[in-house]
Amino acid sequence: MAHEHDHHDHHGHDKHGHHHDHTDIDWAEMAPHLESQAELFTPLYEKALAWLGHKQTEPGLIVDAGSGPGVLSCLLAEAFPGARVVAVDVSEPLLERAAGRAERLGLADRFGTLAGELPSVLEDLDYPVDLLWASRSLHHLGDQRAGIAAFAARLARGGTLALMEGGLPPRFLPRDIGIGRPGLQARLDALEEGWFAQMRADLPGAVSETEDWPALMASAGLRHTGTRSFMLDLPAPTTDRARAYIAHSLGRLREVFGEHLEAGDRETLDRLLDPTDAASVHRRADVFVLAVHTVHTAVRTG
Repeated sequence: MAHEHDHHDHHGHDKHGHHHDHTDIDWAEMAPHLESQAELFTPLYEKALAWLGHKQTEPGLIVDAGSGPGVLSCLLAEAFPGARVVAVDVSEPLLERAAGRAERLGLADRFGTLAGELPSVLEDLDYPVDLLWASRSLHHLGDQRAGIAAFAARLARGGTLALMEGGLPPRFLPRDIGIGRPGLQARLDALEEGWFAQMRADLPGAVSETEDWPALMASAGLRHTGTRSFMLDLPAPTTDRARAYIAHSLGRLREVFGEHLEAGDRETLDRLLDPTDAASVHRRADVFVLAVHTVHTAVRTG
């Protein structure tokens, strides 16, 4: 299930870094970027998992639904040392990377993978799930209400569904960067909103739904237990890894929206992406990463 990148997945995550146009993505080729993005976002994920850990007893079985290459799956295994973790994704190459990561981290004895389309693949699980984590994977399902119901059906009594959906668009640059018209990222956000709406409309079985995640979880018979947002704050001057993420994210936006940008914004993006330009994100001192992801939790009581 494509999922990571961030705001609406052009930036990450989709699969702890995926992109929505997942029908034509070579996931094996994308994997290194998905991994590096998820690693960059690890401080945010760790805060979210610590919050989750305070809210519930130690789970026996955790499922990462739409796991990508397994960075977050392994963080779940580390955060809950008594649990078995199953990474679930449509991409076998990404699951192979997830299993390899678990092996390197000494987690292989309680780590498994399951390949297939969400949510139907969850029917192949042998046991009810104590914690089902879905990070930006639900919005790739045409019928999100039905998806949540399918997730809920796999939970053990007392089990938790944790959805990471929503938050804020990431910011990498000041409003005025000294070249072009100020407010470039806000204009890119508007283009992404339109693109995301079209992506949703084009999904098989697409159903329009008010994105009130607690209400949708309640409609599946779950009891909403909390919503909290978590911030990634990598201030300027930032690291080479953060710069690489910023360059990749803006490069994707240039690739997808290039023809829809006004000429001035296209020229500005090209300068930001040119490593030989002193104004580029590769060289300028004022780039940063500021991102917010929101987690909603609900429990199966019956």
